[in-house]
Amino acid sequence: MNMAPRKRSSRGFSFIFCCFRGSDHPEITYRLRNDSNFALQTMEPSLPMPPTEELDVMFVELVDELDLTDKHREAMFALPAEKKWQIYCSKKKEQEENKGATSWPEFYIDQLNSMAIRKSLLALEKEDEEERNKTIESLKTALRTQPMRFVTRFIDLDGLTCILNFLKSMDYETSESRIHTSLIGCIKALMNNSQGRAHVLAHVESINVIAQSLTTENIKTKVAVLEILGAVCLVPGGHKKVLEAMLHYQKFASERTRFQTLINDLDRNTGRYKDEVNLKTAVMSFINAVLSQGSGEESLDFRVHLRYEFLMLGIQPVIDKLREHENATLDRHLDFFEMLRNEDEMEVAKRFDVVHIDTKSATQVFELVKKKISHTDAYPHFMSILHHWLQMPYKRSGNTLQYWLLLDRILQQIVLQNDKGHDPDVTPLENFNVRNVVRMLVNENEVKQWKEQAEKMRKEHNELLQKLEKKERECEAKTQEKEDMMQTLNKMKEKLEKESQEHKAAKKQAADLSAQIQDLSNRARFSGVPGGPLSPPGAPGGPLPHSALGSIGGPLPPCAPPLPLFGGLPPPPPPLPPGGPPPPPGMPPLGGVLPPPGAPLGPGNMKKNIPQPGNALKSFNWSKLPENKLGETIWKDIDDLKVFKVLDLEDLEKTFSAYQRQQKETDSNEDTLNSTKKVKELSVIDGRRAQNCNILLSRLKLSNDEIKRAILTMDEQEDLPKDMLEQLLKFVPEKSDIDVLEEHKHEIERMAKADRFLFEMSRIPHYQQRLQSLYFKKKFAERVAEVKPKVEAIRMSSKEVLQSKNLKQLLEVVLAFGNYMNKGQRGNAYGFKLSSLNKIADTKSSIEKNITLLHYLITILEKKYPKVVTIHDDLRSIPEAAKVNLIELDKEFSSLRSGLKAVESELEYQKSQPAQAGDKFTSVVSQFIAVASFSFSDVEDLLLEAKDLFTKAVKHFGEETGRIQPDEFFGIFDQFLQAFAEAKQENENMRRKKEEEERRAKMEAQMKEQRERERKARKAKEGGEEEGEFDDLVSALRSGEVFDKDFKLKRNRKRVTSQVTDGSRERPVTKLNY
Repeated sequence: MNMAPRKRSSRGFSFIFCCFRGSDHPEITYRLRNDSNFALQTMEPSLPMPPTEELDVMFVELVDELDLTDKHREAMFALPAEKKWQIYCSKKKEQEENKGATSWPEFYIDQLNSMAIRKSLLALEKEDEEERNKTIESLKTALRTQPMRFVTRFIDLDGLTCILNFLKSMDYETSESRIHTSLIGCIKALMNNSQGRAHVLAHVESINVIAQSLTTENIKTKVAVLEILGAVCLVPGGHKKVLEAMLHYQKFASERTRFQTLINDLDRNTGRYKDEVNLKTAVMSFINAVLSQGSGEESLDFRVHLRYEFLMLGIQPVIDKLREHENATLDRHLDFFEMLRNEDEMEVAKRFDVVHIDTKSATQVFELVKKKISHTDAYPHFMSILHHWLQMPYKRSGNTLQYWLLLDRILQQIVLQNDKGHDPDVTPLENFNVRNVVRMLVNENEVKQWKEQAEKMRKEHNELLQKLEKKERECEAKTQEKEDMMQTLNKMKEKLEKESQEHKAAKKQAADLSAQIQDLSNRARFSGVPGGPLSPPGAPGGPLPHSALGSIGGPLPPCAPPLPLFGGLPPPPPPLPPGGPPPPPGMPPLGGVLPPPGAPLGPGNMKKNIPQPGNALKSFNWSKLPENKLGETIWKDIDDLKVFKVLDLEDLEKTFSAYQRQQKETDSNEDTLNSTKKVKELSVIDGRRAQNCNILLSRLKLSNDEIKRAILTMDEQEDLPKDMLEQLLKFVPEKSDIDVLEEHKHEIERMAKADRFLFEMSRIPHYQQRLQSLYFKKKFAERVAEVKPKVEAIRMSSKEVLQSKNLKQLLEVVLAFGNYMNKGQRGNAYGFKLSSLNKIADTKSSIEKNITLLHYLITILEKKYPKVVTIHDDLRSIPEAAKVNLIELDKEFSSLRSGLKAVESELEYQKSQPAQAGDKFTSVVSQFIAVASFSFSDVEDLLLEAKDLFTKAVKHFGEETGRIQPDEFFGIFDQFLQAFAEAKQENENMRRKKEEEERRAKMEAQMKEQRERERKARKAKEGGEEEGEFDDLVSALRSGEVFDKDFKLKRNRKRVTSQVTDGSRERPVTKLNY
């Protein structure tokens, strides 16, 4: 039997047809590709046939690679051993001719990616466009004809995604060219085998991207897309994917409905009869596949629902118009559409016991529904729906349309959704389960109770959460305090042991010195024994002078009284009580004489007869002039008593009354309505200050007593967060506030909320100092934790640059580069400034502008000094140290030091005061000071060590100490390390790019050779290429044979035979085994 030559004839079932067309097993023949007139030759195996068992194993591998159906596989295995060996040798010979085929997918994928980057065809010559199209056509042929491993490799390399990305990124010119058609053909070829088809259907966006191609004006492309989508409808699980793809296309093309474009194509005249008929046939075959496949096979409701969408777009008049084309294939699809519609309408009419339903008549539809549900429990709800429809908005503007669209979609989902909550069509409303909603309506009362119970539980849950958060804060604070204290105690224990040893050593040394002094004293005493030689007066070991002896032997003078401690003066006498004792009768007061009788009193005793207001007024914050400074001033001649006679004091009192009117809601047991009554509220502080204070208290959510208790106990229960304490410090009662509030303390119950708060807080002794101490205590650990990493960064970075051998080696290489490249005074250097490191990248290569001295330096280091390239591992702390400003760090330490001193001062003051109930300041702060002082001294010692190491590091690199700060010094290293890493990565990228270019050039050379071999046979292949499973499906869909099982028209027509001839590959396929 003669066969057209193929690289992969198995994919088109060439072997199957050659083996099963007759009772005898025919010989396999082979036609040379270069000359179609060349004589046919018999393919005889040149090698001896192996044993049967070995041949079966080899043949299984070959059949697996052919991707045959189960039926064809069984037929292949039923062949005799001679035929199996003949087929095997023929296939292996083809594979030998096409060596390297498995590496081709990489070439095609690279080409697709490069084409996708060059999106526009405007800048391309016609030859370039032809070359691109040939490459894609070559890929399409390879996907159809190459061995199965080619397709597997293409899938593994994600070739489908490359095709889809190309489709998504095309410009208008490309989308209208043959390239677009060829890309769709590649997808169609990939789907021509089970593995490729499964991969396309499993891809997240493949069907959506294919549907996007419907926007093109290229008829061939559009026909190919419609054939793929129609065939996918026939594949199990594919129908819903197609509906989703059409919904995606609606949004992509900004269409009113998802099938609008299809109806437009049906009704459009292009003037080219053949193309026009092909397009309209493809559209109608797609519509019939959508209506009759998937859920439409069994569900009448779904078919009616989907068909109504087409009818609303006006498909029926278009179908009547299409009859004018008088094309048999097109008429076949039109007949099937109308036949299926008539059958469905008859079935729906039977439900209502009528012959026909005019769906265009709203009156008839309403009467049928009314008749169906009259005298049923649903009728009241039907009337309720009608009544509410009367109240629906009918304006043409606004969101009126969306209301009706919502009702339409709800009804669609009620009709279509099955009992399991699955929707055959794309879900009109997401997360809308009809069954669940109905169940909720049935148990509406239970749901209401559940909601109330859930709300109650939610409130209880929130309350428990708040309590839990409060307890967690308290536990965290206690745990942190415990950890800090244990750490401090351990350090104090070590320090105490060290000091104890030093004390023992000092005590022993003092004892030794005391023994020596005693020994010297004894020697001095016995040196004056009779018979001994006399020494000069005052000489060591000689007799003392007479005066000295007298002082020793004579009586000692009386002891002077002991001096005060630390050489201070004795304490002064206690002060006199305020005002001092009254002078005795008859004595004038100090500094003056008694005024004569009848004379006016002095300024200190002056009291004006000022009228008093009936109610408290707002205070006028003035600065009163002291009475002793009145003297000869203008105030001496001013008499304000005259003004009171002129003023309207009642109006003044009404305007500036300290009482504010507020509305207070009161509940009455007899009356359910809320009534408001006006109460007078006293407010004497500034209005804006009072408003801000009220905002703070509302956020704090604590009563005045709770705040007071928290401050006295130093917030043992963690009621006051740090941010709230910071805000409270802004509302410390000022002296003016306290003076005014004290005047109205008898009216405390009528004070406003802010006034009452300030008054209550002013009663706490040293309120401001307590608040500041509490805030410092809460912030201390956080502030120490902020400064300690900065100190550690300076200390560690200084150590790293001092000890790094790789850094030393790097500087050595850079020094060598500089001395070699520089001449004259700039060269012959023994060292260089560190800032020069960041100038290395400024020197550009004279050969390649993208190469700098830094790139070259890294290349040399990788070859000659590979360890230096890992310099980042030696200098890990540099980036953090480069951010540290030592001046700001010293300021922070100074602030911590002064804050500790302030807390200590307040502690000393509180110790001197009598303790009051509930006051735990002394105990809590004493414990805090013990821990905090030691922690701070520890960090201070660390800072001194860091500064010392930093100074050494600066000197080590020849920089000037005192002029350079850590951020500048370590910033040089940090900037260099970043540039070093970037240049290293750029070197790596350039190396990879070069390797990729070499690999691509090699692959292109191989592909060029292969394409040269295929060039002469391409025309023969295109003419005689056999089709696969998916092609059969598309062919059956195009001709309408796929609908034959449902085609029951009365008129006679010849049924197309299912036998496949050599001249035609079409055969009826109703469902793909998938």
